[in-house]
Amino acid sequence: MSSEASKGATTGFVECDRLQRALVECHRQIPAGRAWESGCRHLNRGLAECLVSVACPDEAEAVRSLCGSGGTGLKRTQCQQAQLSLSVCLSSLQRQD
Repeated sequence: MSSEASKGATTGFVECDRLQRALVECHRQIPAGRAWESGCRHLNRGLAECLVSVACPDEAEAVRSLCGSGGTGLKRTQCQQAQLSLSVCLSSLQRQD
């Protein structure tokens, strides 16, 4: 974890700050290893999902609705298209340092 995160830095998205703080606290309380994986994994996943939903809301919702369960060939194709659109959206937001 970066020193910035350990100092209580926020995500930049108000909607996700509570999850960020909880994950930082989890890192502090649980040592790295299997205990951390089982104890903090849900917070890590929750924060990731929150950040993606805030950054690319329409694309994230499309993936959730189209890829949540099995379905017809058409639905699988739509799911793949939604996943590609989400990937493109996220890629467009990355810095090119």
